[in-house]
Amino acid sequence: MDHLNTALSAIDQVIAQGPYQPTWESLSAWQPPKWYQNAKFGIFIHWGAYAVPAFENEWYPRNMYIEGSNAYRHHVETYGPHCQFGYKDFIPMFKAERFDPTAWAKLFRQAGARYVVPVAEHHDGFQMYKSGLSHWNAEKMGPKRDVLGELKAAVEAEGMVLGASSHRMEHWFFMGRGKGFHSDIPQSPDRNSLYWPSMPDPENFDDIAGEPGPSPEFLDDWLVRTCELIDRYRPRLLYFDWWIQHVNAKPYLKRLAAYYYNRAAEWGLEVAINYKHDAFPLGTGVPDIERGQMAETKAYFWQTDTAIALNSWCYTENNDFRPAQDILCDLVDIVSKNGTLLLNVGPKADGTICAEDRAVLAAIGDWLQVNGQAIYHTHVWKIFGEGPTKVQDGHFSDAIKKNFTSSDFRFTAKGSTLYAIAMKAAEDGQYTVSSLRMQEHTAGTVFHGAVKDVEVLGAKAKPCWSRDNQGLHIATDYTAAGPVVFKVTLD
Repeated sequence: MDHLNTALSAIDQVIAQGPYQPTWESLSAWQPPKWYQNAKFGIFIHWGAYAVPAFENEWYPRNMYIEGSNAYRHHVETYGPHCQFGYKDFIPMFKAERFDPTAWAKLFRQAGARYVVPVAEHHDGFQMYKSGLSHWNAEKMGPKRDVLGELKAAVEAEGMVLGASSHRMEHWFFMGRGKGFHSDIPQSPDRNSLYWPSMPDPENFDDIAGEPGPSPEFLDDWLVRTCELIDRYRPRLLYFDWWIQHVNAKPYLKRLAAYYYNRAAEWGLEVAINYKHDAFPLGTGVPDIERGQMAETKAYFWQTDTAIALNSWCYTENNDFRPAQDILCDLVDIVSKNGTLLLNVGPKADGTICAEDRAVLAAIGDWLQVNGQAIYHTHVWKIFGEGPTKVQDGHFSDAIKKNFTSSDFRFTAKGSTLYAIAMKAAEDGQYTVSSLRMQEHTAGTVFHGAVKDVEVLGAKAKPCWSRDNQGLHIATDYTAAGPVVFKVTLD
């Protein structure tokens, strides 16, 4: 505890000496980084000891201790009783013998990513980085490598930005169900145990004041761990998963943000915090939508995080992979509404990335190689788009097939250029952008300017185009596997 108190004192000293104080008023002076707003596309990585069983999803460490669940039955049948083989026993099997951070970074860069966010610690409590606070980490066990440190070097060598993700807060209750029967989880684990604290589930996870909430001791540990992560790796993006919105955590969120933003100011870096469910007030970080999107343009910058696999964030033997075309449409839709896409891959336990993930990343990279100018460094236009297909607002909607048509357009802008992006190629090569129709000066507010030229990105031949009171009409024989981008030069 003396070590913890010393660390907390050092944290408070950094806060006291910097420009940001632990109040929402002070933290609202923060501004979203330009690099982040321009990046538009990043890669998320869920990788840990849960990739060894590779069953159902990354919540295996919790579900394997829930009696009667599929994971519980699978665990007993495959590995034996929990009292003889618990979650901790997967760690020696997590050898990462084929982990090549340089190859990962090259793959992500070729996919068109501009930032990379590995999960530094998931709900299971196992740190994927070198830590002086717990020996339950990848540098001391399992791979016996500083995974995050190696990825930082490789990612930055490829010209991308490194972030880091912490899901530690949910560890408060994540393993608690293992106390309900004879397992390897002790009834009173000490702070040096992987399983500490293994508390009972809150009565209602949606009740932000629900009990039992995280204790001061646990929150002190959370703060010190997160600040160690900041100081060791200087991530320029710090992503937090849900449940940090619990009222017990609020004072700690303010201290953490002040510490992080003060450190960034000291280092001359632009950084950002990702949060969900209004854990932070708007304007003090970047809100994140998990597996979903915004239905309309937002005045503030935001992020979607989703995965290539619909059923899991980590690798499993039965992942349900989304087509690259659907993900590209999501990327275009998100960017048109002032957002950025953080797309997850789940490597196998040996450190390889499966063929399905690689194929999707390659297809995205091919499309961005041709059409990236319509994505990177763009800003929103007067409207986000037009067309019949509606996007559901909010979290956990990525499994809903959107079925975009060639009449669905999304818009991005840069200088005198407007990008009109057809979400699907038209079979007859005929497109009409109704928002660019000719209008009397008293009619509407969308567009009254002049169109100077129209190009199709990736096409060798110029399209035929005309404009009347119905819209901008474009004819082209160009087809693409993803959205078709029209570069409209305005006069």
